[in-house]
Amino acid sequence: MDTSMHTMQTLFCQLGLDDDERQMTAFIEKHKPLPQTTPLPEAFFWSEAQATFLIEAVEDDSDWCEIVDRLDCLLRENKAI
Repeated sequence: MDTSMHTMQTLFCQLGLDDDERQMTAFIEKHKPLPQTTPLPEAFFWSEAQATFLIEAVEDDSDWCEIVDRLDCLLRENKAI
């Protein structure tokens, strides 16, 4: 089992997204605010594989769960990061 601490950068890398600070910020700014009624994995911008990863991270309470929750919060904020 991987017990390393995950960061936003490692999450973006795991999701197959650009993981440099500028690209991560641009992704979040582009896709927020995510409506409160839309579960994170059901957002239109995820591929099927990305959505599955996000679902499993939370359902399995994996070591990714905390950083996935942080991404969820960032995508729901109305203010700039």
